[in-house]
Amino acid sequence: MPLLAKRGFRGEIITTSASRELARLVMLDAAHLLEEDARHRARRGGHGGANGDTTASFYSTLDALNCLDNFGRTATYAQALDVTAGVKATFIDAGHILGSASIFLQLAEESHSTSVLFSGDLGNTGRVLLRSPATPPRADNVVMETTYGDRLHKSLGPSIDELFEAITETFKRGGNVIIPTFALERAQELLYFLKQGISTGRLAESTQVFLDSPMAISATEIFRRHPECFEPATAKLFQGSHDPFDLPGLHFTRESAESVALNSIRGGAIIMAGSGMCTGGRVRHHLQHNLDRDNSAIVFVGYAAAGTLARRIIDGAKQVRIFGEEIAVRARIYTINGFSAHADQAELLAWQSQTGAKRTFLVHGEQDSMTKFAAHLGDTHVEMPMQNQSFEL
Repeated sequence: MPLLAKRGFRGEIITTSASRELARLVMLDAAHLLEEDARHRARRGGHGGANGDTTASFYSTLDALNCLDNFGRTATYAQALDVTAGVKATFIDAGHILGSASIFLQLAEESHSTSVLFSGDLGNTGRVLLRSPATPPRADNVVMETTYGDRLHKSLGPSIDELFEAITETFKRGGNVIIPTFALERAQELLYFLKQGISTGRLAESTQVFLDSPMAISATEIFRRHPECFEPATAKLFQGSHDPFDLPGLHFTRESAESVALNSIRGGAIIMAGSGMCTGGRVRHHLQHNLDRDNSAIVFVGYAAAGTLARRIIDGAKQVRIFGEEIAVRARIYTINGFSAHADQAELLAWQSQTGAKRTFLVHGEQDSMTKFAAHLGDTHVEMPMQNQSFEL
């Protein structure tokens, strides 16, 4: 969106209340990182960014701030909005991250009318924090994601058990637990489970947890302001002043100096830091100091795309390069798949079948996943669009 604004977009941005807050946080954070990257390239003899000039970055903090001026109406789930003549939009709770929505468009042009439902990312059903995805409306055309179109998720209960076991075993060995964490929703969900573990005696009350991600810390504060997005039981905890994110040994580390200080902790700490795929952020520093220690553990609890540092570690790399240094992988590696915030194949198929769509466009998924998912679709014409391909509705 900041790039669109930079290139001249002046239209209205319509979103849910929670997404508006998260968008502000994410855009400003991304702009800051892009500017830092431009300055870093300049220092190493690249293009632009010298003397504080950030014009060489993809977009700047100023572009992100300008973009905020385009935010207009706030959408409410299940209430239709008139976007322009012949276009109505209804936001449907997608249950993926706070404020996420599928968008149902009702379109009319002269005597012709049709409808298009964009799934966006769909959430996993039965999660503890956010509500499950709402039942989608009937639509003529569906454009949907296929992130996990080729597999089923492990159930949540065993995944929580595996997390607690990984922590307990690592602490017995005298090491640290490093959890590469997505700042939005995954970090908050893990805090919830860690608190549960302490409350039920599965984890010691003295357990020290460091949330080393300024974005995740701010996102947690935003979560607290939007209990309307939560499952009723979780929303009730907030109303009763029982903050589900408040652990006795929780430390927020916003400042860089505080993050660096964590590297001196040799054992007994859970360090949650971004990014989830280890492509940037503070987690790379913690990997640099813990990957080569056989008493520590790296616990992956989210999707890792092909080519990312996280995926290389998960796939069994014996050593990886971090900040130009070759680091041996001696730590114990755990991959716990049951925490996924995405719908799995069965949930995606169930969601699509409820739409009754005559035509289904599959997007946003690796090719193999998309192809395997398409093979399970019946009673609909399946399209897997190529770049720049157009269709008449």
